Amino acid sequence: MADPLFPADFVWGAATSAYQIEGATAEDGRGPSVWDTFCAVPGNVKDGATGDGAVEHYHRSAEDLDVMASLGLDAYRFSIAWPRVQPDGAGRPDQRGLDFYRRLADGLGERGIAPMATLFHWDLPQRLQDKGGWENRDTAERFADYAEIVFDALDIRDWLTVNEPKTVVECGYRSGVHAPGVQDDGRAFVALHHLLLAHGRASRVLHDRHPGRRIGPALNLHPAYPADDAPGTAEAVRHKDGLENRLYLDPVFRGAYPEDTLAWIAERSPMPSFIRDGDLAAISEPIDLLGVQYYTSHFVDAAGERVLKHPTAQLEWLEIFPGGLYDLLVRLKRDYPAVPLYVTENGVPAPDEVAPDGRVHDTARVTFLRDHLTAVHAALSEGVPVEGYFVWSLLDNFEWAEGYDPRFGIVHVDYETQKRTLKDSALWYRDVVATGRLT
Repeated sequence: MADPLFPADFVWGAATSAYQIEGATAEDGRGPSVWDTFCAVPGNVKDGATGDGAVEHYHRSAEDLDVMASLGLDAYRFSIAWPRVQPDGAGRPDQRGLDFYRRLADGLGERGIAPMATLFHWDLPQRLQDKGGWENRDTAERFADYAEIVFDALDIRDWLTVNEPKTVVECGYRSGVHAPGVQDDGRAFVALHHLLLAHGRASRVLHDRHPGRRIGPALNLHPAYPADDAPGTAEAVRHKDGLENRLYLDPVFRGAYPEDTLAWIAERSPMPSFIRDGDLAAISEPIDLLGVQYYTSHFVDAAGERVLKHPTAQLEWLEIFPGGLYDLLVRLKRDYPAVPLYVTENGVPAPDEVAPDGRVHDTARVTFLRDHLTAVHAALSEGVPVEGYFVWSLLDNFEWAEGYDPRFGIVHVDYETQKRTLKDSALWYRDVVATGRLT
């Protein structure tokens, strides 16, 4: 069988986020974010790591742009640090922050690389957190103001509003392993509603002020499957699907929370009482694209517990199951209104072997990417409107609570010298980008 061939206009990209790569957290007027605060608490992050230096992208952006150009990328997805633009989360913007992102966008354009910008990738200004963060409805309004500033300042066509609201809810507010470190279901689902409201408010601002540009959320979605055929497993799978997928997709596409999941939430959180008239209409402002982020699937038993059925990556939560990406993409086409889909994150932490000649071998990552891109191609063959793929991540970087230990990048970073080296996966991906063919 011939190697899968992608359409000539398929968009090949790579993705990063501000706090994970930029560093310079106290430079040029940037204000503190919830992640600066979270990292400062001993025990919150492995080895006491922080994003203070990260991989110095703030000062090495020109070098990193040349790395992207050497890979032949069509597009680059990055996030804008809200506290770099508005140090306190409100008021007049700091021009130095806007100028950095303007230089970045211009540098991409000079190299023929299309920018895709994410407005919020978890680095909420600490001043807003002090006022209640995402539990405070006003934060959604401040987000719309921030979005307007950025939209007007940067000439970028494609935007993503909120990156993985589910991760903020589940890791930041339910388990507490991410900033702001809350462990409270009641507060978590209130934050969820305001995160989605922020998405809707920002989407309306773009449509009103810049017709012709495109916007949508970036949702991490986890297909749910039965781990066995025991009684009650089907119901457990549906519940898991509600929390992992429908809770985010239904309000955006259908203007309503799924009834079964909302009833479950109502037993644990006052969230339903926070829904005001007009909120769901705002949340379901028509989107122009959907960022689909896929790492793993969930197999669950009758008790709703996860059962691992396939090999896992270095981080055990990442069960490697490429078929889940195919099923997810087909499901989106089947169950929801048609919009262009972009796989805006897909990647794996895998061992890197630095050879004596300087080459960096990462066979496991090449296999992971090839198998998942094969799944994307199969979905395309079924008529699913997937228009692009962004590998996570361009660079090794700060991996949140895990510090710098797991490496997701296709470009190796020596954290002592900050030297960038293309791994085997980057060389493989470069060939895929050039030919559109998986080998």
